Amino acid sequence: MLEEVILAAFLLGAAIFAAYEYNIFSDAPDKSVHEHAIDLGEALILAQIMLGGLLLLCWRVVFLQRREVARRIEAESHAHRLAHQDALTGLPNRRQFDEALKAILSKRSRANELHAVLLLDLNDFKRVNDVYGHGAGDDVLIHVAKRLQHAIRQQDLVARFGGDEFAILAHLGTGEDDAKALALRVIHELDQPITVGSIQHQIGVAIGITLLAQNGGDAPEIMRKADIALYRAKAEPGSALCVFEAGMDAHVRERDLIEREFRTALKQGTIQPHYQPLMNLQTADIAGFEALARWKHPELGNVPPDRFIPIAESCGLMSELTDHLLRQAAQAACQWPNDMTLAFNISASQLKDRTLGLRILSILGEAGLPPYRLEIEITESALVQDLEGAQQVVGALREAGVRVALDDFGTGYSNLYHLRNFKVDRIKIDRSFIDKMEEDAEASALIRGLMGLSQGLGLNVTVEGIELPSQAAALLAQGCQQGQGYLFGRAMPAADALAYIARHEPNMAVHK
Repeated sequence: MLEEVILAAFLLGAAIFAAYEYNIFSDAPDKSVHEHAIDLGEALILAQIMLGGLLLLCWRVVFLQRREVARRIEAESHAHRLAHQDALTGLPNRRQFDEALKAILSKRSRANELHAVLLLDLNDFKRVNDVYGHGAGDDVLIHVAKRLQHAIRQQDLVARFGGDEFAILAHLGTGEDDAKALALRVIHELDQPITVGSIQHQIGVAIGITLLAQNGGDAPEIMRKADIALYRAKAEPGSALCVFEAGMDAHVRERDLIEREFRTALKQGTIQPHYQPLMNLQTADIAGFEALARWKHPELGNVPPDRFIPIAESCGLMSELTDHLLRQAAQAACQWPNDMTLAFNISASQLKDRTLGLRILSILGEAGLPPYRLEIEITESALVQDLEGAQQVVGALREAGVRVALDDFGTGYSNLYHLRNFKVDRIKIDRSFIDKMEEDAEASALIRGLMGLSQGLGLNVTVEGIELPSQAAALLAQGCQQGQGYLFGRAMPAADALAYIARHEPNMAVHK
């Protein structure tokens, strides 16, 4: 801009100098060349030159300004698209989704409008990235985006939040049923294999749904409720959907309270192992005790393990809890007679920890408990989740002398492959069979079959959930060696376990 003004001023000055110096229009003959002056005609010509230059300069300035405005508009439009669009899939991103949700909430007083938010999380997508690379993962996400666009209706909005998280803002016709129908269409679309190159990927989806009209709240509150429903859906196997209900919110707040209190209890060591007797049915002697986690909270009361163990696993605190409980249990077992065993449960998440075996042996060494007196219990479902990890952990411990029991046998897979390849020492028959054995001929036949199988393979058997003397007698008649249940005693603190030993086997020396 400054350059154009300088150039125009220079040209104008040159024109004035030329008109004055060379006298463009002839003057009176009696005037000398040095007496020439700029007359009216010359002034008009100079004015025209000046006006033309100014007009040209103005046009130039307007042209440049318009081009700059157009460039800025295009740049702002491009920036807006980038700010509101997912770069990989071309779908709207979270910002555009949030703006659309807030716009709907601001007009929600119109009673004839029903809307829902659906949060989506792909199942097993991490495996695609880990096995085939992020390039294949990106291709899968692009296919997922296309299928979601095919599943929704014209009035709906589907967005990608990032990673494998998507969301749908749906305009409903009939409320919850309409939202479920949309979710089922999405599940159907994503349950079909996605082919990338020559590889077929099976990608399922978990969907959490919240209805705006029923649940109310602002945008963050609505998204929080949809996320709660999504969490419930992800707990189900395979593709699943879940609609938010008020009770879920109370459950989540309770879980948050338990999690915070659990962290404090773990640091303070107030979660302690209790010990349930394992009885030799043939001799009526105590075979040992199973260590079971117990937590008594001053306000929450007795918090059962099925409430805090999943929290420990999800928070990554299971290793710390396991080490704490095993250390306490090993020290307690050192006070029992030398022929009594300590049974200790290992969770599925622990089998993924390749250092577990070394830590267990280290804890036993610190406490002075011989490895042969420890019997770890692993459920069949845990084995199936991580076969390789279970083999490594179980193999290393068995080599050191630790015995292995397959817990909850008969309730899940009950595969001979597990019994043969994991070289277990014992199976524990679940209490659900015992509850029905006296009134259900099929349950009794199943127990006999499991007994015969274990005897044929040379395995010891423990039956859980024995509450009646008649149950113990029937199991003993079928060849069961060991029993556990309320008939023999509930889980008790370490001091009570010592007293229990003294009452039942007063002549047996206790190791000090």
